[in-house]
Amino acid sequence: MNNQTNVRELTTIALLTAFITVSGALKLPGFFPGTEFQLSAPIAVAICGIFGIKKYLIAGILSSILGLILGTQIIFSVAIAMIFRIVVAAIFYFSGDSKLFYIISGPLGTCTARLCMSVIVGKAAVVLIIAALPGMIYTALSAGFIAVILKRIALATNLKTTTN
Repeated sequence: MNNQTNVRELTTIALLTAFITVSGALKLPGFFPGTEFQLSAPIAVAICGIFGIKKYLIAGILSSILGLILGTQIIFSVAIAMIFRIVVAAIFYFSGDSKLFYIISGPLGTCTARLCMSVIVGKAAVVLIIAALPGMIYTALSAGFIAVILKRIALATNLKTTTN
């Protein structure tokens, strides 16, 4: 029984890793250069809310490692992604699986990551945050819907979620 649980957990994490990695490569174009949006942000928020902090962070770290290995990410982008993940995980820790979590965690994670990026690259934080506003709005509006779909999939396949 224990081995079956371990295999199920490893498989779940591997699938979540692949989901984050592939969705990170898909971008919606913005109206202006630099305002494109990665689909992985609302998916990552939904994964944290449905599968919990541990699986979310492990899958996110593995996704970043895959990105580095495949050459689709650099250390700088991994650092920014990790800041986003830590903020989302911290908000989940304090708010749990609530509507407020799905609405605010992605935008706050993005905003914090952009503030850190502004310090690193020496650019005005306001400009970086304004460029990310369309994506933050999209994340706030879509993360909850994605979570509903992920929860249905998890329940249909008997995957362990934060509520069971």
